[in-house]
Amino acid sequence: MFASMSDNDQERLNNLLQAAVEAAATQVAESGEPITEGADKPAPLPSTLYILPLRGVLVYPSSALPLRVAQPRAIKLIDDALIAKASIGLVASKTPGKEDPGPEDIYDVGTAATIVRNFRAPDGIVNMIVQGHERFRIVEITQSEPYIIARVEPLPEAPESTLEIEALRRNLSQGFARMAELAPSVPEELAQMIQNITDPRQLTYAVATYMRMDMADAQRLLEMNGLPDKMLFLLQLLNKELEVLELGKKIQTEATSEMEKLQRDYYLREQMKAIQRELGEADEQQIEVADFRKKIAECGMNAEARREAEREVERMAKLPTQAAEYGVIRTYLDWLTTLPWAKNTPDNLDMAHARAVLDEDHYGLKDIKERILEFLAVRKRKLELAAEPVQEEARPSGITRPVREGVILCFVGPPGVGKTSLGASIARAMGRKFIRSSVGGVRDEAEIRGFRRTYIGSMPGRVVQSLRRAESNNPVFMLDEIDKMGSDFRGDPSSALLEVLDPEQNREFRDHYLDVPFDLSQVIFICTANSLESIPGPLRDRMEILQLSGYTELEKLSIARGYLVPRQIKENGLKTGEVTFADEAIVQLMRDFTREAGVRNLEREIGSISRKLLTRALEGKGRLPVKVTAKMLPELLGKPKFYFEAIERTATPGVATGMVWTPVGGDIVFIEATRMKGSKGFILTGQLGDVMRESAQAALSFLRTHASELDIKDEVFEKYDIHVHVPAGAQPKDGPSAGVTMATALASLLTERRVRSDVAMTGEITLRGLVLPVGGVRDKILAAHRVGMKTIILPRRNEADLDELPDDVRKTLDFVLVDRIEQVWKAALLPVRKKK
Repeated sequence: MFASMSDNDQERLNNLLQAAVEAAATQVAESGEPITEGADKPAPLPSTLYILPLRGVLVYPSSALPLRVAQPRAIKLIDDALIAKASIGLVASKTPGKEDPGPEDIYDVGTAATIVRNFRAPDGIVNMIVQGHERFRIVEITQSEPYIIARVEPLPEAPESTLEIEALRRNLSQGFARMAELAPSVPEELAQMIQNITDPRQLTYAVATYMRMDMADAQRLLEMNGLPDKMLFLLQLLNKELEVLELGKKIQTEATSEMEKLQRDYYLREQMKAIQRELGEADEQQIEVADFRKKIAECGMNAEARREAEREVERMAKLPTQAAEYGVIRTYLDWLTTLPWAKNTPDNLDMAHARAVLDEDHYGLKDIKERILEFLAVRKRKLELAAEPVQEEARPSGITRPVREGVILCFVGPPGVGKTSLGASIARAMGRKFIRSSVGGVRDEAEIRGFRRTYIGSMPGRVVQSLRRAESNNPVFMLDEIDKMGSDFRGDPSSALLEVLDPEQNREFRDHYLDVPFDLSQVIFICTANSLESIPGPLRDRMEILQLSGYTELEKLSIARGYLVPRQIKENGLKTGEVTFADEAIVQLMRDFTREAGVRNLEREIGSISRKLLTRALEGKGRLPVKVTAKMLPELLGKPKFYFEAIERTATPGVATGMVWTPVGGDIVFIEATRMKGSKGFILTGQLGDVMRESAQAALSFLRTHASELDIKDEVFEKYDIHVHVPAGAQPKDGPSAGVTMATALASLLTERRVRSDVAMTGEITLRGLVLPVGGVRDKILAAHRVGMKTIILPRRNEADLDELPDDVRKTLDFVLVDRIEQVWKAALLPVRKKK
């Protein structure tokens, strides 16, 4: 049983205040009892009242409000009250959502009111205006059916007049006037009526009636007894409402200002266009569209790209410049028209010039240079053939053959051997632009092929971006660290490179952003990698692999004298001749401080020495020029970082020196074996892979099979455990090439014969004792040569790999080619020491 405002609460809220003013005016006209101060007091409060629960609204004393009654119980209450000419008690409900509230669902304090006017609609709903008189408290519920009747007691409010109340009254009056200015729903007549109220209590209830507040706050205000406290509480709520209205007005003003600015700009822009049309001038948009059309006609793009560009230009011309799509189209057209569709650099195919450039930039690398010169020779011949007219009947006369590059080179080798600089040298030799793009760590396929235009901030991939920077469609394009690409849920970039690096497909390469074909067949692609193992097979199949092995000491010495030292002298602000290096100092640097396949660390140490000598000279602690000798290195660089430890490590039986290959070049490894009391145990440590473990097991099985030939007692295998360890345990190791080294270490342990300290070996072993060929021989031998080994044991079937070695290395080493493991032992094991 509820009395409430209409169902359309928002609309009635806007009309509520105006209706209250009309109700007050009606009472003045009909009853002569206006709601103003000095009006006659209503009849005394009866002891019992009809209780009408209210939903979402509260009636205060001295205030008039329109109400609507729709439930049958409430309508009967109204009818009985009108017949009895009795006042009714208006009490707010604690739970407005409850359809049929009981006595426990209403507040104890409410307002006694009389029904001033009522109107019954055709559907039975009663609309009425009530006039509140005074507060009451429910003492006892005497009836709950068909409606609530309660025994009540009045809560009179004595008139009060103090300076504090007068100050509060003025603040309330001024605050409501400000609220009326900010809230357009407050009628001007109502605001004027409130300003004319001088009675503090009546003003308080009038402001509370027409101000937005929560039901809990409204009920609290009704229940408060002291007028100063009541007015202060209402003033706090009014100030909070004013802050909300002020903020809302500020927001509305800013929004309106922005909208007005946009409208003003649009109006001025249209006026400007009209003026320009009258003067025969074009506006900025027309100029931009015309500029793009000119670029499209001049840039030389293919037919499909031109059709797409012209279609986008037409769309751009029809859009307003402030449209979001306008900027997207402009960016797309900017990419299309700035690509080097027809721009290229003429090739310099002078073979003598190319050889001179390669020799000037790089020492050695004879095979690599020859392959590059072969490539240039083929390119030169193709251009000569392309210049000849095609005589085939299927083609019109005068058409020449297109020249395709057709070769993708891939330089593979350890760090610091000059892979990247080789690409720059090729570009310089041919007179082409050079682009380098590192793809190491790239995991997103879109990095290569671009992002589709449906995404915000999309852009082309690295290939198109690099070509735009180069401003040429035939540069030398280097894809660095191609072996270090990854893949994840975003795609596989190596698969995207299949199209880029295929001469049969890349003539119509489609970037996802451009979505038109671009010819990459004139680009010379060069890739670099440290290892081939991580490059997918299909991608590896599209490239011609050129191996760059590590340098020998003689090559490093020549590189240091001709390239590294002059470059570091110049980069560190020194003059030619102020710091020089003796050959023995450079050799000592290589052996004791770097020991690498390339020359990168060697150049760093040369630079470090140059800077220290310059600093000493400027501080007055030394003089220039200075010639660096081997004796000065400990003073300048500290203690040596590497030592020749083969003699120390192989001083006891059970240690053999093997040669291994790594992605950063060759290296040597010491394989150690020992035995302890046990029962046939075989322990392998050093983070070994499965293949390496199987090689160790095969070596042990061969030794047990041929124990009698080596004078090894059977009880050794029965009463002892054998432990094989490969140092550098933090580094994973695998592969079959350590088989002969493990077999030699075990043979040395069990026969108590030491391994020669100047011998290094490699090769795979079988259960029958055969020594099989392995890979990476050149890098392995160069690593052994760097650490001072004198004898190299190799599988006989690797003899052809010796042709790749520099002459100076072959002359300083002895090579023992073997077919069986017994030949290895004969060359590597020393005789048994005689006990004293």
